[in-house]
Amino acid sequence: MFESLSDKLSGAFKKLTGKGALSEADVRTAMREVRLALLEADVALPVVKKFIDAATAKAIGQDVLRSISPGQQVIKIVHDELVAMLGGGPAETVEAASLSAELSLGQNPPAVIMMCGLQGSGKTTTTGKLALRLKDRERKKILMASVDVHRPAAQKQLATLGQQISVDTLPVVFGELAPAIARRALDTAKRQGYDILFIDTAGRTVIDEQMMKEAEEVRRIINPQETLLVADAMTGQDAVGVAEAFNNRLGVSGIVLTRVDGDARGGAALSMRSVTGKPLKFLGTGEQLDAIEPFHADRIAGRILGMGDVVSLVERAAETIEQEDAEALAKKLQSGQMDLTVLLQQLRQMKKMGGLGGLMSMLPQVGNLKKQMADANIDEKMIARQEAIILSMTPHERAKPDLLKASRKRRIAAGAGVEVQDVNRLLKQFDQMRGMMKKMNKLGRKKGKKGMPALPPGMEMPGGGGLGGGGGLGGLGGMLPKGGFNPFGR
Repeated sequence: MFESLSDKLSGAFKKLTGKGALSEADVRTAMREVRLALLEADVALPVVKKFIDAATAKAIGQDVLRSISPGQQVIKIVHDELVAMLGGGPAETVEAASLSAELSLGQNPPAVIMMCGLQGSGKTTTTGKLALRLKDRERKKILMASVDVHRPAAQKQLATLGQQISVDTLPVVFGELAPAIARRALDTAKRQGYDILFIDTAGRTVIDEQMMKEAEEVRRIINPQETLLVADAMTGQDAVGVAEAFNNRLGVSGIVLTRVDGDARGGAALSMRSVTGKPLKFLGTGEQLDAIEPFHADRIAGRILGMGDVVSLVERAAETIEQEDAEALAKKLQSGQMDLTVLLQQLRQMKKMGGLGGLMSMLPQVGNLKKQMADANIDEKMIARQEAIILSMTPHERAKPDLLKASRKRRIAAGAGVEVQDVNRLLKQFDQMRGMMKKMNKLGRKKGKKGMPALPPGMEMPGGGGLGGGGGLGGLGGMLPKGGFNPFGR
């Protein structure tokens, strides 16, 4: 998400930071490029106008133009205004934006969460994602109920989803209408001691009066703590109109934007908060049931401006990497026990954390690297291919790669469905990685003597300072600029 906007903004700001001094004309020229970039990203025109006016007024102030680094000051102003536009509060108090806009569950269970939105927006899947998140993270007892009696098999779909994530669903009663289902769900949740009740409402392909009246009646019955609108980021400006309509009729408390991984523009996310006044609470980042993340205005602004989102990256690593596994892997690397099993573990960790694309979007200043990867046709399939090659080896071969001669390589290539050249390429890259790891360990030990704070095992940076040098994600570390090793390159 935001790739197109991020590229255009980076180009505009590169001209500013390349100058030692700025004039008002320089700033206004850059802001015109920012304006065009926002419009091309499908951001609503009134939102763009308000944003540009506010940012320009601050950027042409004498304190900025006469500062030591005016280009950086302008970028900071744009960053702060982005945070404000995305819902982090006034730009003067952007520090508050670091707080997560999680769900408000109230004090007296069951907390009722009503899910609304158009058909096909991902409403039912998002219901399951949020239920799984609350079950695993908060240890909540959850009941899900579908009041969609119009779409065939809608209630069965939610029941199947409930089985997959081990969350209870309300039994289906044939012929029951939406208001009656809502009453029965609320009564069941109260009697059986559920902490949270999710109500998945009906949707249509377009907004119509019957759908809205039914949703209003359901809302009156259940009196939800949260009314979440689920909107598809791929619909662009249409999503903004949908958000306005639902908010006017149902009093939406928050927005969940789905399919953000497929929208390179991101205009809907940038517009919806400003247009509706309601916070974006979560982003659906993929098809997997754990592919959802809380929305942080300051972190998203950082991604848009190429600053990365290392905080979210570290959080995702903490969620997906087991501490014991990370410690064991770190010990192996620190002792020089680098083998292909270690590389396999690192590739799998990368997949757990969202794959190559998901990780790259959170790393700072990797625009050029992304372009190089695109030019080289590097994608998630290459991770799977390398994993298949290693899995085609015996445990003994993984532990002692030097054993791999011509006949063994042919067998491994056949087993993985690749060419022998692919096996050779992996082994060559592994040798480079092993050498780089030795250098990292030496550098890390030198820095450790200087009193550098220690990070959790597996979270050290490439070159000795996070996300790679100690072990957990060394393969990723090699893909960073100046890392000296690209495990997927030619």
